[in-house]
Amino acid sequence: MKTEADSNDITEHPHDDKSRPYLCTVCDKRYSRKRELTRHRNIHTDKYKCNECGKCCQSSAELTVHSRMHSGEKPFECSVCSKRFTRAGHLVVHSQIHSVEKLYRCYLCDKAFIHSGHLNIHMCIHMGEKPYKCQVCDKAFSRSVHRTQHMKRVHTGGKPYKCQVCDKAFSRPVHLTQHVKRVHTEEKPYKCQVCDKAFSESAALSRHMRVHTGEKPCKCHVCDMAFSESGHLSRHIRVHMGEKPFECSVCSKRFTRAEELVVHSRIHSGEKPYKCHVCDKAFGQSGSLNKHMSVHTGEKRYMSNV
Repeated sequence: MKTEADSNDITEHPHDDKSRPYLCTVCDKRYSRKRELTRHRNIHTDKYKCNECGKCCQSSAELTVHSRMHSGEKPFECSVCSKRFTRAGHLVVHSQIHSVEKLYRCYLCDKAFIHSGHLNIHMCIHMGEKPYKCQVCDKAFSRSVHRTQHMKRVHTGGKPYKCQVCDKAFSRPVHLTQHVKRVHTEEKPYKCQVCDKAFSESAALSRHMRVHTGEKPCKCHVCDMAFSESGHLSRHIRVHMGEKPFECSVCSKRFTRAEELVVHSRIHSGEKPYKCHVCDKAFGQSGSLNKHMSVHTGEKRYMSNV
């Protein structure tokens, strides 16, 4: 006979729904197979619970994959472009970019897509189109997913992952893990075998190795310039697009790179961080300091051929 305690268990109701007869009595989810319900039950227990954030997973395999969000580990690497992934399935999907014959390829940065719709979304980045606007602060984004992330992180105060050392908060556990590694610990297990430089993440080591190999896989299809990192290519693309997203708050002059704005801002602030160790004269740009040093060294930087 069923007791009151038994009523709190997760039970099956094979006659309530013909297509999905197995019901979870905790969250009312239904399943077509009994083993699916059995697996699902684990999210209501501590059997596969994450020690970092308390999330309960359905299986040990799911917990392993979930834990990579905290560790930043990406064990699955593409053999063609060295991009890394947390899941084997994500690598399989990515690999289609290199294997599918008919691709929708971006003519600006050589990224390729299986579907034309994905290419259209990607082109918004180069064209500066930002059709997805935040209803709270009017900030705009090129992709709807970025707007959703913005809403969660900025307007909902969704930063539940707090650093126990400095109380800085993050919206994603992987960002907290990266912060702790980079700021509060000196743990850098990924070491370069050429120059002994060390990194906290394997992806950072992979990017660094291009310094030694000279590899520049990110190519511009407008002027054929090549770069070792995709971020450098993205900044370069702005030259062709005429895009200048960084604006000076004092004189409204615009720049293609954030570094250029930083240097320009010193005109208004009077900041001169580059000091001559001989005469203590200071400059706003490192290049100006290098030119100045010829005064002390006697080096003639610009010599005439006449």
